[in-house]
Amino acid sequence: MNLPKITDLDVNKKRVLVRLDLDIKEFNENDLRLKSATKTLDYLKDKASEIIIIAHRGRPEGKVNDNLSLKIFQPYFDKWGAKLEENLRFDKGEEENDPEFAKKLASLGDVFINDAFASSHRNHASIVAIPKLLPTAFGFRFLEEIKNLGKNFNKPVVVVISGIKKDKVEMAKKLSNIYDKVLVGGRLPEYMESSNSDKLIIGNLIQDKEDITINTIEKFKSELNKAGTIILAGVLGKYEDEGHSQGTKEIFDFVSKLSAFKIAGGGDTETAIGRLSIANSFDWISVGGGAMIEFLINKTLPAIEAIKI
Repeated sequence: MNLPKITDLDVNKKRVLVRLDLDIKEFNENDLRLKSATKTLDYLKDKASEIIIIAHRGRPEGKVNDNLSLKIFQPYFDKWGAKLEENLRFDKGEEENDPEFAKKLASLGDVFINDAFASSHRNHASIVAIPKLLPTAFGFRFLEEIKNLGKNFNKPVVVVISGIKKDKVEMAKKLSNIYDKVLVGGRLPEYMESSNSDKLIIGNLIQDKEDITINTIEKFKSELNKAGTIILAGVLGKYEDEGHSQGTKEIFDFVSKLSAFKIAGGGDTETAIGRLSIANSFDWISVGGGAMIEFLINKTLPAIEAIKI
C-alpha cells in the first residue's frame, strides 16, 4: 500500500500537528502506545519542527472530565519540546466530525501527521477531517502497522477473537469469510447461535460465562497447532480475575510456543501478553484492537480513505 509517509513531507521548522494514541488508563512510560510514538517524535525534533500533539483519552462524551485529562502525559513529551493539547473528546465536535472543530484543530499546524493507528477506524474530526485541510502523511508507527497487517500471511490463518461487545459478533463472521479458521471466546459465544460453518468455531463458556471450558481450550489448541499464521484479537475470558484466567493463560502460552507467524492486538490482549512475559514470542503486537480487526477485514481504514479524497 503506497501511503504518504512522514519523510515525504517538508516538516523542517514547520508547525507539525501530530495525532497520537494516548487512550491509556494511567501513565506508564513503558506503555506500547507511548513508546510507539518515539520514532516519529525523534524525527520531527531532528527537523527542528514545532510539535503540537493531539489525542483523546477515554469517553468523556463531549464534556470536560479532569480524570481523563491529558495533562499527566505532558512531562513525558517535554523531551521533544512538544506541546500537548487537551483531550479532543472534551469537545463533542471530535466524535461528531464537526467541520468547524476540524478547522480549529487544523489552524494549530502547517502540516498533519497521523500516527494514531488505534484510532484510525473512527470517522472523527482529527482522523478524517484534518487531512482535507492540511498536507498530510502517516507517522512511522502507522506505516509499520500497515506493513505488518497487510502481509500475505502463511496459511492456514487462524484468528482468535473475543471480547464483551456485541459488535464483535459481526466482525467474527466477516473474518470467517476471509480467513481459514476463526475461534470465538470471551462473552461473544453468548450472543451467537451455533455455527454450521467449519471455519467459525464458537467456544463453550463455563457456568458463569466468564471463561471458556477446558473442552474448548483443547479444541482451540488443536486448530492453532495447524496454523501458519495466528492472529490474537482479544482475551478468552475475564483474565484479570485469577479464577477466570485459565482460558487466556493456556491459549496464549500455547500460541507463544508455536512456530507460526504471530500477531496480537488490543489493550487487554497486550496486557495479558505482558503479564505472561511472552511478548518476545510475537512477530507483531499492534497498538489497535478494533482498528486492527477492521483493517484485516477491509484492507483499509477511514484514515486511509480520508487522504484519497
